[in-house]
Amino acid sequence: MMTKKLPVFTLGVEEEYLIIDPQTRDLRSHLSKIVDGAKIILNEQVKAEMHQSVVEVGTNICKNVKEANDEITFLRSKIVELAEKQGLVVGGSGTHPFSRWQDQPITDDPRYHTIVNELQDAARSNLIFGMHCHVGIENREIGLQLMNQACYFLPHIFALSTNSPFWEGRKTGYKSFRTKVFDKFPRTGLPEYFDSVAAYDNYLETLVKTNCIDNPKKIWWDLRLHPFYDTIEFRICDMSLTVEETMCIVALIQAVVAKLYKLTMQNTSFNIYRIALIKENKFRAARYGIENHMIDFGLQKEVETKMLILELLEFVEDVVDELGSRQYINYVHEIMKNGTGADKQLAVYEQNNGDLTKVVDFITSEFTKGL
Repeated sequence: MMTKKLPVFTLGVEEEYLIIDPQTRDLRSHLSKIVDGAKIILNEQVKAEMHQSVVEVGTNICKNVKEANDEITFLRSKIVELAEKQGLVVGGSGTHPFSRWQDQPITDDPRYHTIVNELQDAARSNLIFGMHCHVGIENREIGLQLMNQACYFLPHIFALSTNSPFWEGRKTGYKSFRTKVFDKFPRTGLPEYFDSVAAYDNYLETLVKTNCIDNPKKIWWDLRLHPFYDTIEFRICDMSLTVEETMCIVALIQAVVAKLYKLTMQNTSFNIYRIALIKENKFRAARYGIENHMIDFGLQKEVETKMLILELLEFVEDVVDELGSRQYINYVHEIMKNGTGADKQLAVYEQNNGDLTKVVDFITSEFTKGL
């Protein structure tokens, strides 16, 4: 019996970078100079974010993980180059170890003024950095089914990405405090279950019609069926230290979507668990990263998080080679052995008697690894 070839699950990757003063190690406004300079070379692949010390980049539509890897490597290199011209450095982390949001100016843009006007200090204090990954899908009906099923795996993927243990000079006790900061926004967190695209679109239309939002992109869930593109967008991950970590997580996201698609095409869907249950695993991932335990809801018992991640690798094993992403996914074993970005930041903190400037130096030095 011939097995049907997988479709091309195209990728789009967005990263948010910290722009840092190399003397003070604090976040520093780039006054649009980096963004304006980058637009000449990169066109729409770079944009300012709400805070002036953040730069967001995005790849073009990539056919596979290798293409996405090449683009992210190129984008990181260009932003580093442009920052150097301004006497600044660049880093990758879910939060800055000690910067205060109160000191960071907001970008002068009507879109951000609208958000700040509505959300006030919840928006002003949203000084966080994430990585988003779009996976192309054939149509929105299938996309919605995949979104419902993929929710179960979000805590596993998120645990591997945890990279924000500090906030405003404090060791927070979390491996990802970024998610705790973002929780203050409305329409964030895990998406609820929708039984059809019609129900999903009706939800979006109701919010727009009743002036809750002015456009459907203001649904900021951890995973969403994109309102305008034929993609599902994974938004749960912290910004990674290195290109290798980003691409490992992107490869894992793509493989999960491909595997769930394959099962769906065989009329075998993955179990859908209550969002209230998955929230328990998300909390554990934010608190402990890949250490400690998460819940296996099929077995209804606690299992070591690393064991569940190994089970996830087994789950996607049969699609990895067809996607051409084995070398990227295999980096999961390095993360499991050496720790996530958060574990590494905490190790530097401990080795330097709590000197957070040394943690910043580590973040900026890791950013350029492999470029």
